[in-house]
Amino acid sequence: MTKMAPELPIEVDAETGVWTTDALPMLYVPRHFFINNHVAVEEALGVETYADILYHAGYKSAWHWCEKEAELHGLKDEAVFEHYMRRLSQRGWGRFITEHIDLEAGTCRVRLEHSAFVYQLGKVGRRVEYMFTGWFAGAMDQILAARGSQLRTIAEQTQSAAEEGCDVGYFVTVPREPRDQG
Repeated sequence: MTKMAPELPIEVDAETGVWTTDALPMLYVPRHFFINNHVAVEEALGVETYADILYHAGYKSAWHWCEKEAELHGLKDEAVFEHYMRRLSQRGWGRFITEHIDLEAGTCRVRLEHSAFVYQLGKVGRRVEYMFTGWFAGAMDQILAARGSQLRTIAEQTQSAAEEGCDVGYFVTVPREPRDQG
């Protein structure tokens, strides 16, 4: 394994100890700590309920992050989405690769390699990265709204490297049904 320094700008407040990246406060925790807590909540609530909660929270957070980053860096359209995928990848969640994005159609497909969840949990025979799903729709919808589009999307995880016979994960984002557009 080749090691490198972090590619993100990290600042630590000497007085408070607060870590900041891209003007947002961050938490730096061990992967096992985060995932053990994630699994405990999953076991208490059930996967379906927890996934729904995380979808909506992740959607909201992605929208906010993309809006602020687009403004800060003067980004728009696909550049916002690619910046988001790069930052997610740099933070240790895994490597997010945009295989397809079409803002006019409201679609994208993201491949996930080196998933933190799969590294921690292994081949458990199910999709374990559902926490990320709302992130893609939230990012797409913020970008669409910034373009003046009324189109809104929904995302789904279609594959995980935690499933037998799979080496990577996939997420697809498509337009919501017309009746759910807002």
